[in-house]
Amino acid sequence: MTAAPDPSTDTPPADPAAEGAGHPTLGRVVRTLDELYAPSTAEEWDAVGLVAGDPDAPVRKVLLAVDPVEEVADEALAWGADLLVTHHPLFLRPVHSVAATTFKGSLVHRLIRGGCALYVAHTNADAAQRGVADALADALDLLHRVPLVPHPAPSPHEAARTGTGRVGRLAEPTTLRAFAQRVAQVLPPTVQGVRVAGDLDARVESVAVVGGSGDSLFDAVRASGADVYLTSDLRHHPVSELRERARLDGGEAGTPFLVDVPHYASEWPWLRYAAEDLVRVLARSGAAVETRVSTLVTDPWTARFPSAPADPAADAGPPRDTAQA
Repeated sequence: MTAAPDPSTDTPPADPAAEGAGHPTLGRVVRTLDELYAPSTAEEWDAVGLVAGDPDAPVRKVLLAVDPVEEVADEALAWGADLLVTHHPLFLRPVHSVAATTFKGSLVHRLIRGGCALYVAHTNADAAQRGVADALADALDLLHRVPLVPHPAPSPHEAARTGTGRVGRLAEPTTLRAFAQRVAQVLPPTVQGVRVAGDLDARVESVAVVGGSGDSLFDAVRASGADVYLTSDLRHHPVSELRERARLDGGEAGTPFLVDVPHYASEWPWLRYAAEDLVRVLARSGAAVETRVSTLVTDPWTARFPSAPADPAADAGPPRDTAQA
């Protein structure tokens, strides 16, 4: 696997000599992560929290990654991590065995033998402040943002600050083409790159973002009035139907336009926030850990072959825009 370019993926611990900091137990780290990403805010179908590990074991090093896959486990064990925090669950559905004869069971056994615990923050991290949605919005410098699908507000006098996705505005209007190029620049490189549905020369200013799979939220995006929607895992029929509705309402300039990126790429920016916030919150009580953000690109696709006629002069199909991000 290749690595995502990021010059600052390690967050050193507070200096124990200067601050009297000590290494926390796994139980303490889990409580801190639960404070940052409340399990109660996860979707009901989700599986979050501690997957494997002894709560009384000390934690010195924490590796953060999007996916709990073999290469990430190798990285955690080679670095000597005591805890691996992933965004995606290893066991999203109930299992009746973790025997090492399956790839998931084998991964758990390897981590346990190597003294490395496993913790998952998934949809609870999507919705949190400085979570997946905020990190994606920050990567694009979105201003005046609010949750796309807000959680209940803390009180009638406060606006909701957590929830699925974010809607905000760019500092200045731009074209759909320039926006997609910006997305390609700020997210980790992947084989798929960035896909776009809409007029590349159209003006965009308001933006909705959802890290991970987002075509189930098209109604919320339309209700938000966003000019463009950035998300992942977009499927043919939902995209076709959304764009047909948009064209019916506003012609070729009908919004929202769509920008689709790989699932992994849309969620990776959050890892740096998680690393920083874990160190910061632990330091309040004099505890210190060293964190590292994995730069392994765990998007599963390994190659892409653009469709094109064998003879460029012979147009074998309908015209298409071949702009590259």
